[in-house]
Amino acid sequence: MKLLKAMVTVAGMTGLSRIVGFVRDVMTAAILGAGPLADAFFVALKIPNFFRHITAEGAFSVSFVPIYSQTLERDGEKAAGAFAGQAFSIMLLVLSLFSIAVIAAMPWVIYGIAPGFEAGTDQFNAAVEMTRITFPYLMLMSLCALMGGMLNAHEKFAPFAAAPIFFNLCQIGALLCAVAFKTPGHALAWGISIAGIVQLVWLWFFLRRFKITLPALRPRITPEIKKLFKLMAPGAFGAGIMHINLFIDVIIASFLTTGAISALYYADRLFQLPLGVVGIAVGTALLPMLTRALTSNQQTEAKDLFNRALEYCLILTIPAAVALVLVPKELISVLFERGEFSHADTLRTAPALACLSIGLPAFVAVKILSTAYWSRQDTMTPVKIAVMMSAFNIVVALIMTRFIDVAGIALATGLSGIVQSILLWRGLRGNETTQFDARLKTAVLKVALCAGLMGAYLLVVAHFLAGWFTDESSLKKLMALGLLVGGGGLIYFVSAQITGVLRVQDIKQYFVKKPKVMPKDLQALEAEGQ
Repeated sequence: MKLLKAMVTVAGMTGLSRIVGFVRDVMTAAILGAGPLADAFFVALKIPNFFRHITAEGAFSVSFVPIYSQTLERDGEKAAGAFAGQAFSIMLLVLSLFSIAVIAAMPWVIYGIAPGFEAGTDQFNAAVEMTRITFPYLMLMSLCALMGGMLNAHEKFAPFAAAPIFFNLCQIGALLCAVAFKTPGHALAWGISIAGIVQLVWLWFFLRRFKITLPALRPRITPEIKKLFKLMAPGAFGAGIMHINLFIDVIIASFLTTGAISALYYADRLFQLPLGVVGIAVGTALLPMLTRALTSNQQTEAKDLFNRALEYCLILTIPAAVALVLVPKELISVLFERGEFSHADTLRTAPALACLSIGLPAFVAVKILSTAYWSRQDTMTPVKIAVMMSAFNIVVALIMTRFIDVAGIALATGLSGIVQSILLWRGLRGNETTQFDARLKTAVLKVALCAGLMGAYLLVVAHFLAGWFTDESSLKKLMALGLLVGGGGLIYFVSAQITGVLRVQDIKQYFVKKPKVMPKDLQALEAEGQ
């Protein structure tokens, strides 16, 4: 199936990126720690990422890819290229002016985003300096999103999926050269903007290699661009609302004791390992395929794409969620606890990770359910739900931080993902192509059983090896983690084989290159020649 093949391609590249990213996070924790400077850097990282999620992975991508795919399907490469060229030139102009304005106003931006940072302090000044360095990343990654969307629409998924690897490599390089900068945070900030340039060049190279047209055009408002803006307006608002929640989390955390923002960041990094690999894979592969199926009125194919996307994602995310909820302290202590990252930081980060992870399968489901709306060029319904979830997230976070510190913010986020997935599903109930089929319903029950068996193993092993996880020996810690993760993964895989939810032979068929079948008329000609 093309969907699974595309998902495997994207997941493979994303998985490699996450592994390199994990190395980056381990180095960041050891060198930067979880103190005031770290809090300032993570604010500097979040601000361009906030706007990037709106323009690149948010409103722009979900509006651009369906229009580009539809134009490509109906009108051909030249028309699609003209549309992409106009979008590129307008985005370049608008984001350049926007970036200059925000960089100039950065002290006021920081004061609004992290009011808990006292103006004039070293922490506040560092946040201003570093965010001015990182902010050009917004424009660079937005242009990357456009080129990546074009490649995905042509079913060339690997280049865009591999691009984040360069971000992580640039960050690692920056940490290795940190002594040449004012602080490690400043080194990381420069690494972010350099990474944006490297990724842009990388994607441009593959557009040229695959002969995908992206002409340099003077900015003009064409009918297609008007349609793009019309779709982007509710999408931008919805993506903005969702990521405003993330900033509200930072604002709330900035009023907690020092290190709260950093604890939230490190919890999110582990949470993003499965979410990023699976969520990005399915969203990237599903949107252009589902759009083309609906454009061609292939309802049966569209329904199968929707159900298989949910099935594959739940097979991977449910066990990941179980592990992150049940043994977060063990994972964080082995992976991050060294150098400037103390045991006290582990004890503060672990509950945040557990609370965040209860919503992991729901967040991936949200990606798939939202894609079903976007493929029909309906960006308004997800926005309405996002607005409700924003209010829900804020209220729960404000209440829960009074009882469980920074974990209360994570709990609010996890619960909002669950509620959001339910509301999105309810909005699709009357549509035949998004109804759950019998295979999906059976698979969910089997996955829950397999994940339950794995969870029981994790709790038992974590209890008996508790001393190993707190031992000063890094070797013992790594051995304990290997037994925990390796054994848990083996139990899940074996039980999945037994229940039939995931079979080796089913996986193999997507990796074995099938022989090309010669058309019947050529077969006949060949037979005559013999």
